[in-house]
Amino acid sequence: MVPESNDPLDFINNNSAGIQPGLQSDLVQLLLYEIVRVKELIKYYDSIPNGAGQLGSSILNELVSEAYASLVNYDIVLMQKYYDLLLNCD
Repeated sequence: MVPESNDPLDFINNNSAGIQPGLQSDLVQLLLYEIVRVKELIKYYDSIPNGAGQLGSSILNELVSEAYASLVNYDIVLMQKYYDLLLNCD
């Protein structure tokens, strides 16, 4: 029995064209993609020994929380702002 994949980015992986720059993309979809990506970064920061990544983790957690809030409120201006901020997180 093969375990079922629970990939949160499945909507991108199953699209043969993927998300391509220059095409009109749904801001909600792009923001969700960045939220998932940054949540993986948070896991990385949390795994740094001796709590060295706690500051970075807490900052990224706050950005993700605010990005979720912009989605819930469907505030296009804030969604664009948090998309740009999350896009530049490393």
